Amino acid sequence: MYNEEDNEGIRGITVTKDLLVAAFGSVEANLTTLGPLILPVSEKLLFVANCLMRKLHFYNIKPYIPNFRGSTDHFYSHVGGKPVLDEIQKGLRMNDRDMEASRMTLHRWGNTSSSSIWYGLAYGEAKGRIKKGDRVWQIAFGSGFKCSSIIWHALRTVEAREMANPWTDEIDEFPVILNAADWPYALDSSH
Repeated sequence: MYNEEDNEGIRGITVTKDLLVAAFGSVEANLTTLGPLILPVSEKLLFVANCLMRKLHFYNIKPYIPNFRGSTDHFYSHVGGKPVLDEIQKGLRMNDRDMEASRMTLHRWGNTSSSSIWYGLAYGEAKGRIKKGDRVWQIAFGSGFKCSSIIWHALRTVEAREMANPWTDEIDEFPVILNAADWPYALDSSH
């Protein structure tokens, strides 16, 4: 990150791709701890088989990255910016629907830091997507490249518009289709 002036002479913070590389080290550590607790047995077996093959040098293969997508019913990520969401989606093999709440949170509320995971959860509730028995995964990042996850188990179905919710007044307008012009903060790759 750099503190510098932009083309219009306004001082601000420039975030580079180097920051993402450092930050995702903390995500990897978090997933290493979380994986054994939430991954289905099939993913655990694939991971162990890959480790054994690499350890015994049977094959020259890359480390297996477990597919976390099927581990929970809903996923709400910290919305540190579009590049952060893109990397999370790619790294965790999430689809557009999995990332919808986080992207819409960034679009509507901006980067509200770690509190963005609560706006994401509220989005899912306002859409009526949280059903009894669902598992909800929230992942957030903190200063010093910290990463934390929590898995919630829905005790009941949350009906759309059942309670006060920051999305209620305009949830029917979402999701919106976003293009490059809708994302004002891109990573600067010149550094």
